[in-house]
Parts: sequence; structure tokens; C-alpha cells
Amino acid sequence: MPIFSYICQECSHHFDSLVQGSMIPECPNCQAKNLEKQLSAFAVGGSDGGYAMGEDPEACGSCGDPRGPGSCSLN
Repeated sequence: MPIFSYICQECSHHFDSLVQGSMIPECPNCQAKNLEKQLSAFAVGGSDGGYAMGEDPEACGSCGDPRGPGSCSLN
């Protein structure tokens, strides 16, 4: 189940919501359903050492860890 970030168009409240299937989220502040979906920092990529969607890092040669060489305790 993905987590999406929203801005309520009625009260300008920013919030995240866990969305299941065809569920339509509502603002926890005013219960409005007029929401604008935002790109989350996870979807865009960050400066935390992770990688953005679409990048294909090389797996570690020792253990196969998808984060790449040096990510595990084997090397």
C-alpha cells in the first residue's frame, strides 16, 4: 500500500495518507476530498545516500546486496 503526500485545497493542510486500492483519501483536518497529490521526497530521491527511482545500482559482488559494493558487512 503506497503512502502519498497531499495538500488540501480547502484548508491548505499538508498530510500523508496510506492509500488502499481505489480508496479516496480525505483531509484529516477538515474532511474535504478536494486534494492535490504531491511528489514525496522518497519518490523524487534524496540526499540520504539512497538512490532515486529509475536508477539501477550495481549489486554487491560479494553478497548480491542491491545497494551496491560496501553496503553489507562482508566487505
